[in-house]
Amino acid sequence: MTDFKYEKLFQYGKDTTKYIKLDYKKIQTYDINGKNFIKVTKDILENLAKEAFYQISHFLREDHLKQISSIFEDSEASDNDKYVALTLLKNANVAAGGILPMCQDTGTAIVLGKKGSSIWTDFDDVKYLSKGIWRAFKENNLRYSQLAPLTMFEEVNTKTNLPAQIDIMSTESNEYNFLFIAKGGGSANKTFFYQATPSVIRTKKILEYLQPLIKNIGTAACPPYHLGIVIGGTSAELNMKTLKLATCKYLDTLPTKGNNSGRAFRDINMEKEILEMTIKYGIGAQFGGKYFCHDVRVIRLPRHGASLPISIGVSCGADRQVKAKINEKGVFIEKLEKNPSKYLPTISKSILLSNEKVTYGTFLMRKGNTR
Repeated sequence: MTDFKYEKLFQYGKDTTKYIKLDYKKIQTYDINGKNFIKVTKDILENLAKEAFYQISHFLREDHLKQISSIFEDSEASDNDKYVALTLLKNANVAAGGILPMCQDTGTAIVLGKKGSSIWTDFDDVKYLSKGIWRAFKENNLRYSQLAPLTMFEEVNTKTNLPAQIDIMSTESNEYNFLFIAKGGGSANKTFFYQATPSVIRTKKILEYLQPLIKNIGTAACPPYHLGIVIGGTSAELNMKTLKLATCKYLDTLPTKGNNSGRAFRDINMEKEILEMTIKYGIGAQFGGKYFCHDVRVIRLPRHGASLPISIGVSCGADRQVKAKINEKGVFIEKLEKNPSKYLPTISKSILLSNEKVTYGTFLMRKGNTR
């Protein structure tokens, strides 16, 4: 008989996220039997949730903006790709004013919490996270999207954007970690789950299997996409939860190889192959071109021998997520880009003075070029 051996399914690497400290009251700590406990109050969770959903409605991650901006420098990108990139950056700049959100579909509010064993709350955490979400939507120009069923066929808008999807799990850490997501209907509708036969993975025909399924996503969810694919899983629900995290880049630090214990890993080589596949589609960022996807994440999970669950999903042009954490030093939130204007292209002076007809490819030039 094999000896007992425990390994965590998801083995995360070092968190290199850049955080900023929020100006909240000092965190209280208590020593109980030699162990330091951190008291988190109701107002901290409420205010953090409110701040997080305000920020992801208006600001984007720097890496995402860099990916959009890099399209202008790519000689293989089509004029259509560059037109979409310019439109997305213009929109990001309007949203960064803090008044109008980056997308009229302000999304379903989703929260993943990982509550360390040193964190102490004496109330319903979900209630006060929900209250913060309610305030974010009530106090800002954010659309209410949630429908409550009265009967099977009758629905009414809740007029609060609640209920939210909030999942909290326990950990052994001394922090309370969060991932806040605003998931619009467009990208959510491009989430697909398949039960493939195990022969697909045994014969390495997985790319042939995925090729038409990925193409079928289409352009309705605002590409270029951050594409996620999860292969395997001990259940359908684990596979789908993993998919959502993959599209949020939350699993980027996983190992890149598996082991005998069944740990989850990223398949970097397959990510490259699938990205190249999406380029060859020629779909591009909606109107033909190269940029159907910014990048791809492929996560491999353990599975039952008789099953091969596979899921495919995307995060769209409104790539709305933010991490946060609470520890004895305070409350911190991931640093998002507040000045996306620096990623906009500039217009060459020679182009402005020219009477010739120009395309987006020649019109768009990077900052620093002669004006």
